[in-house]
Amino acid sequence: MTFFEDLGAENVSGVAYKNNSIKKEIVGILSISSNTTISELSKQLKLSVPKVTNLINELIEEGLVKDFGKSTTLSGRKPNVYGLVPTSGFFIGVDVKHNHVNIGLIDLNKQIVAISENLPYKLDNNRESLEELCSIIKSFIKKTSVPREKILALGLNLTGRINYKTGYSYSFFHFSEKPLSKYLEDTLHIKTFIENDSRAMAYGEFMAGVVKNEKNVLFLNLDYGIGMGTVINGQIYYGKSGFAGEFGHLPLFDNEVICQCGKKGCLETEASGRALTQLFAQKIKNGYTSSLTNYMQPDQIKLKNIIEAVNNDDVLAIDLIAEIGEKIGRGIALLINLYNPELIVLGGPLSQTNDYILLPIKSAINKYSLNLVNTDTQIKLSVLQEKAGVIGACLLVRDRLLDIKYA
Repeated sequence: MTFFEDLGAENVSGVAYKNNSIKKEIVGILSISSNTTISELSKQLKLSVPKVTNLINELIEEGLVKDFGKSTTLSGRKPNVYGLVPTSGFFIGVDVKHNHVNIGLIDLNKQIVAISENLPYKLDNNRESLEELCSIIKSFIKKTSVPREKILALGLNLTGRINYKTGYSYSFFHFSEKPLSKYLEDTLHIKTFIENDSRAMAYGEFMAGVVKNEKNVLFLNLDYGIGMGTVINGQIYYGKSGFAGEFGHLPLFDNEVICQCGKKGCLETEASGRALTQLFAQKIKNGYTSSLTNYMQPDQIKLKNIIEAVNNDDVLAIDLIAEIGEKIGRGIALLINLYNPELIVLGGPLSQTNDYILLPIKSAINKYSLNLVNTDTQIKLSVLQEKAGVIGACLLVRDRLLDIKYA
């Protein structure tokens, strides 16, 4: 049985289990530090050189590790350095949006091998929508030409309440007692993990985006709704039941607007992409003008159209995004007072309006948060943007399958 077959086996025990656990640690170390020597591995693992040598040789025989020859950096007697074979395993990340899907594939060295963005898809809470999603994933896998047995795991992001440990989604596709992750595994024949989209985006940005040395980071997903991913001491924070981060459902407003969650007064009811779209339509109905109505009917205008209008200097769109930004900033001020984070990253579609939303957010933060606290918090825009969820899903599923931990 090979290393990757051992990962999915449930009846491995004794020496085989112990050796496989050590191999997993070796793969994790090579993943983080790239190429290294047996001596260095021996020190990190606190194991003898002969033991590590035997396991490295097994991984080489299985095609997972490669001997890259003598070190070119170390002085004295040059030891051999070892590293992962990137094409020995692949991981898929699926980021499900309201009106499209993004899918990516990375190799064992975290390099993006293939990515398909903005694949048409309508997210509805029914079986037909779930079946269509599975068809889209199967089609992507077929186009990559990667052998199915080399795809080690798949990570899928959904909006709403997700418990990644149990594999249940409570906002979408909760049709039976079987966890969604199990349904996807049975349908796609790939080990599957599911995750909340905002947390996956936070992980993507933390591991491969705008985050540098910060360890305490909040990521805000400014989409039709408002989600949040929280990183504390370099680890994603889930809370007791896995539902932490419902920033959009803070009851900040005294209104009679029913939120998607069924409550009234949530931040999302007045400061989200959905709220922006509704407000824009109401303004047009009341006689306000916009460049969008020159070539679109009011009921055809979507969030992406309004964002494009903002960036094309449409006065109405700019005024409304500033209004939304001020309210989001008020909510962020609350987060700053509570968490005192090093960094807050703004992602999702609304962040693509750049300074048009960033400046009113910062103005509201200065107005509503404690000055002594907010001076320590940086506010930055996502650099991964639309790719954040795909990259985060790929890296999360890879790191979970291999038990990779980052100090």
